[in-house]
Amino acid sequence: MHIETLDRGAFSSALVKLSSGERFVSESGAMFRCSSNIEIDVTTKGSGKSGGLLGGLKRMLAGENFFFSTYTCQGEDGEVGLAPTLQGEVKVIECDGSRKIICTGGSYIGSTTGLNIDTKFQGLKGFLTGESISFVEVSGQGQLLVSAFGRIVEIDVTSALTIDTGHVVAFEDSLQYSAGKAASGWVQSFLSGEGIVLKFTGEGKVYVQSHNPSEFGSTIGPMLPERS
Repeated sequence: MHIETLDRGAFSSALVKLSSGERFVSESGAMFRCSSNIEIDVTTKGSGKSGGLLGGLKRMLAGENFFFSTYTCQGEDGEVGLAPTLQGEVKVIECDGSRKIICTGGSYIGSTTGLNIDTKFQGLKGFLTGESISFVEVSGQGQLLVSAFGRIVEIDVTSALTIDTGHVVAFEDSLQYSAGKAASGWVQSFLSGEGIVLKFTGEGKVYVQSHNPSEFGSTIGPMLPERS
């Protein structure tokens, strides 16, 4: 199996090349093309523990789709083209099993079958940060495909890092985070336009997107005509 990222930039996509018998899992609706020898199965269970109705509902709380799509290559080699909903980059993260990857709402596109996909409840922090109340938790060995709104930047955190809410794509579970004010006081924080930020501590990788989809939506929304 080989995953190739295409057209890096504002309209990035991924091409998953499969050999006979190999499988790949994605969120439903991510596929835009595939070979005729690719068999597609739609289910509420991916390659992890969260299956059935409850698993689908938990993923919806995490900002993902209710269903998974599983692609199985039949016979000769085949390929599947996948793309995110929003314009931006896609990235392949190599997971070696030593650390779990936590994906924020909507950033998970797909994964190899060696990875387990579950949901992680965030509780009050999810409401305070404007993120989903649950995140997608990825464990095991394999390749993970994530997307961003804009450019994806990979950052190695060695002690502490502050990130504006809405810009986190994914992070390793060796990092801890808390919600806090951007400046020394709440008034200064909101006057700065940042408000609440995420403060990461520990050692590990965090993947950040250059643009915030919520802020983009709130900016462009008033410019759209009213629905009839």
